[in-house]
Amino acid sequence: MRPLSKNIHEHCSYFFWLLALCTWLAGCSGNGANRIQQETPTSGTIHISVDESFEPVIDSEIKVFNSSFPDAKILVAYKPEAECFRDLTRDSTRMIIVTRGLNPMEENFYKDNIQFIPTFGIMAYDAIAVIVNNHFRDSIFTMEDIRSLLSGSKVGHMAQLQPVMDGTSATSTVRFAIDSVLKGGALGKNVIGAKSSEDVIKYVSANENAVGFIGVSWIGNDDDPAQLSFFRKVKIVALRCGTCLGETYTQPYQANIALHRYPMIRGLYYILKENFSGVGSNFMNFLQYERGQLIFRRAYLVPARMSFEIRNMQISN
Repeated sequence: MRPLSKNIHEHCSYFFWLLALCTWLAGCSGNGANRIQQETPTSGTIHISVDESFEPVIDSEIKVFNSSFPDAKILVAYKPEAECFRDLTRDSTRMIIVTRGLNPMEENFYKDNIQFIPTFGIMAYDAIAVIVNNHFRDSIFTMEDIRSLLSGSKVGHMAQLQPVMDGTSATSTVRFAIDSVLKGGALGKNVIGAKSSEDVIKYVSANENAVGFIGVSWIGNDDDPAQLSFFRKVKIVALRCGTCLGETYTQPYQANIALHRYPMIRGLYYILKENFSGVGSNFMNFLQYERGQLIFRRAYLVPARMSFEIRNMQISN
């Protein structure tokens, strides 16, 4: 039999190592919680993924947000919309900005996997702008023209045109074309996919028979020098208004978007996977309140959270 004092010494030793192990494991498992506890609405770093169609306006939003909250860092990646949704399933991505909210199946997925449903809501209304080369003579289309162009069934003078989009799959512009324009039909084999919205503009500016489809925030801001340079290369097509009296053609200006006179309109949504008050919640509020909404208006989108008054005016000589 071993001496009693030796047993006590061994038990104390085991207890010491067990306590040390538990302390180490608790520290490891608590690192993520500690990071959340250290983050505040005005300090910390988050990763977000944004639909590439909205790069100009979201860049402006982030710059103004950072000027007010310099300790709150937003690391943004601009991607096709489908990739943004894939990013949201990863721990590293806290927020995405896309053209739709979550559907019931997606809500159930997050409820089962992270025990809460991410918040989402609309921030602004955008439009798909149709652009052509400055040397192209025609600058008015009907929606029938657009459908025949995108489906590959174009005839007559439309048969010579080459549609180009910001990708052939996964982007919000492509999804809108398939769901809303073609009503679930497939894009024609004639549709060319560019790498980005900026590449769509470059392609159209270099090809006289090309017809491009991009978000209006890429070409709507007259105060942006880069966008002003685009107007020297391309022009915006007017589409037949489906709700107007008579044969009226409208361009994707704010009033036409707000009144639904322009036929290709979509929403801009945030989806936030944050169940505490952190940088993501602060940025979400910023986008929905006055300063964020004014930035959307300046980018020629229509703010969804801010009243937008339209007045009829007459000019007298």
